[in-house]
Amino acid sequence: MGDFNVALVIVAAVVSVLVLLVSVYLLVNYQHPDDANQAWFPKLVVVLGITVAVLSILMLPADVANRQACKRAVYSGACALTLPMKTLWLVVYIIDAVLVFLVIPFAMFYYEGDQDKSVGKRLKSALIWVVASAVVCGLVLGILYALIGKVDFTVRHLSSSVQAFPNPNQFGAFTSGQPCIAPLTRQCSANTAPPNSQTTWTMRATFPEYVVALATIVGSVLFTIFGGVGIACLPLSLIFSFVRRPKAVITRSQYIKEATELGKKAKELKKAAEALHQEERSGNKGRKWRKNVKAVEKELLLLENDMNALEEMYPQGEKVTTREFSYSLFLWLSLTLVLTSIMVQAEATWAFTVLAYIGKLIFGIVG
Repeated sequence: MGDFNVALVIVAAVVSVLVLLVSVYLLVNYQHPDDANQAWFPKLVVVLGITVAVLSILMLPADVANRQACKRAVYSGACALTLPMKTLWLVVYIIDAVLVFLVIPFAMFYYEGDQDKSVGKRLKSALIWVVASAVVCGLVLGILYALIGKVDFTVRHLSSSVQAFPNPNQFGAFTSGQPCIAPLTRQCSANTAPPNSQTTWTMRATFPEYVVALATIVGSVLFTIFGGVGIACLPLSLIFSFVRRPKAVITRSQYIKEATELGKKAKELKKAAEALHQEERSGNKGRKWRKNVKAVEKELLLLENDMNALEEMYPQGEKVTTREFSYSLFLWLSLTLVLTSIMVQAEATWAFTVLAYIGKLIFGIVG
C-alpha cells in the first residue's frame, strides 16, 4: 500500500511537469512570429491557463486512482498516506476562478489599451477595470452565497428496537434473509421503519466549495453551448473548405497580378486602421467607430485567407532566380537541376494540398 501511494505521488508530479512542458510547446509553436521574445506576461497567463485546464481534467482519473489506494487497506490509517484530493480539487478550481475573473481580464485590459499611453497609465487603467470587475463579481458571489449557499440532503429515518442475545454463538447464524433474532417479526431490522419517515437536512457549504460548485455549473453551461456549436460547425467548415478549394495551379504572371492586388488591399486596410487609431486617440470611440473596427478586422481576416489561398495555388513560390547562379561555372546545368527540383517540389506540394482537402471532405462527412 505504501509503495502504491509513493508511485501515485511520483506519477502525479511527472504528469504535472509534462503538462507544463506541453503548454509551453503549444505556445511557442502556435504564437505569431511578430510576438517572439516579447509580451511575456500574457504568455505566462496562456501557459498557466492551459496547464490548469488540462490538470482539472486529469484530476478525475487521479481521484479514482487515489480511491483505489484505500480499497484493500489492511489497517485503518492507510488512507492517510494518499493524496489530499479534496484540497487539490479546491486549489485547482479556485486558481481557475482567479484566472478567469482576475488575471486574464487584467492581461486583456492592459494589452488591448492604447499603445501610445505610458506603462503606468496602462497599468492604472487595467487595475481600475479589474477592481471594478472584482467588486461586481464579489457582490454577486456574496449575495448568492448568503441567499442560496446551502445544501439540502433528503434522508430517511430508520430505527429498530434492541433485543438481548440469548446465546452469543448465534452470531454465525445471521444472514441477509434472517438478519435478527426474532424468527417471525424481526423487529430489530431497520427496514421495518415507517415509509414516510423522510426529512431534509440543510447545511451551509463552505465558501471555497461554493465557489467551486458555481464555477463548475457556469463552466458546464458554457461548455454545453460552445461545445455544441463547435461540434456542429467543424464538419460544415471542413466540407465548405473542400468546396471552396483551389481547383488548379496558376502561372507566375497570374501570381504576380493577384499578389499586387492583395498588396493594394493591404495598403488600404493599413490606411483605414491608422484613421481608426487617430479617432481612438482623439476620444471618438462611439458606435460608428466600433462598427468600423469590426469591418476592418473582417476585411483583414479575408485578406489573410486570400493570401493563404494564393500560396496554395502557386506552390513553387518565389524561392529561386537565375541571379543566384550567375557566378557558377555550371550555370546552365545548375539552373536546369534547380528548376527541375522546384517543379518536383511544387508538384509534391500541390499533391499534398489536394490530399489535405480530400481528407477534410472525408472527416467532414464522418463528422
